[in-house]
Formats: sequence, structure tokens, C-alpha cells
Amino acid sequence: MERGHGEMERDDGRYGRERERMVEDQLVARGVTDPRVVGALGRVPRHRFVQEALRERAYGDHPLPIGEEQTISQPFIVGLMTSLLELTGREKVLEVGTGSGYQTAVLAELARRVCSIERLPRLAERARATLEALGYDNVWVRVGNGTLGWPDQAPFDRIIVTAGGPAVPPPLVQQLAEGGRMVLPVGSTDNQVLTLVERVDGQIRERAHSECKFVKLVGKYAWEP
Repeated sequence: MERGHGEMERDDGRYGRERERMVEDQLVARGVTDPRVVGALGRVPRHRFVQEALRERAYGDHPLPIGEEQTISQPFIVGLMTSLLELTGREKVLEVGTGSGYQTAVLAELARRVCSIERLPRLAERARATLEALGYDNVWVRVGNGTLGWPDQAPFDRIIVTAGGPAVPPPLVQQLAEGGRMVLPVGSTDNQVLTLVERVDGQIRERAHSECKFVKLVGKYAWEP
């Protein structure tokens, strides 16, 4: 069952209409049709996760800068990656790369618990404050090296990585539960492939999904700072 925290933002005026157009034009029209995912992106107030000066562009079909040389992903990518996780509402999810907290909020709408790691303290603090202000009480945000995962909370039913690395970090594979799914971009610093990793009967399966481009995943099992 959807948590509905995003509905705390009573913005049925302009932002609500923009969000409806975003869902129809950028998600449904491009194949993201999972009703739970569509519903979550229709509820979460994306404009609250960007700088006030950029709120005019919050629902556009593009990423936006959030400071620290990082970005908030375009809505379609958020919807696509979330759909690939196939969340039912019972899962504990690890998110590597909290960023603005927008993807975190979408996950919080659809999962039991979200454990999110951000390597940049200022981004982590800002995201935590925004999520708390919107009433998301099923999210934990910590500062750390995301490529190491979160051993104290493992295993995870789902893992999502919102930055691109050269390979799948081994600690994340180790922390993926049986029957679990992980979605992440893998490739060079310029171009990656969105990759689905599954643990089935103790075996790891990887499947390439589509080309993409993310900011660099930085850490022990990715790129150097």
C-alpha cells in the first residue's frame, strides 16, 4: 500500500498540474506504466528537492544541478529505475547516492524501509531535512562510502545506485538478499548501461537494460575522487 507522505504538500494548483503533465508526458508516454510507480511520482513534490531558483524547471524532462557537482535525475530515469526494482511495499531498500533526496522519497512511498548513503555531508544534511519536513519517517540517511554498502543493515531486498561506476561493487552484490534486485549504471565516465542484477537460487544474474549517463560513482570500488 502506498504511504502517501508526499500528499502532505498541498499544492493542487500550479505544481500539481505540472506534476500531472510530467507523469503523463515523461513517464506513461515513454513506457513507465507501473501504477504504483506512476502514483508515487505523481505524489512526491519534486520542486521541494531543487534550489528555489530552479523550481520553475523542476518538472521538466531533464536533470538539474543540486550543488557539489551533482544532479537530480530527470523524472523518466527515476521512474524507470524504480520500476525495475519491482517494489511491493515490503522491501528494505539500500540507496547509494542520496543526492537531493528525490529518488529517496519515491522509494519511501513504495518500500517498507529505505537506507540511503551519501558521500557528501552537505547534500546528506539537506536531503535529510527535506525528507523530514515532508514527513517521511521510514528513511535513514547516513554519510559514507556507498560502494561499501551498509553492512549493519544488510541484507537488502533491493539496491539502487544513482551514480555510474566501472563495475558492480562487490560489497553491494554480497549485501543483496536472495531473490533481490539491484539497479545501477555501469560503464565509463561518459556513458553507462543501466544494469539489472538479480540473486536467484544463490546465483548472480546481470542484464543490460538501456544506455544512460550519470555522475561518477566515487569510492573504493568505483572511481577515485
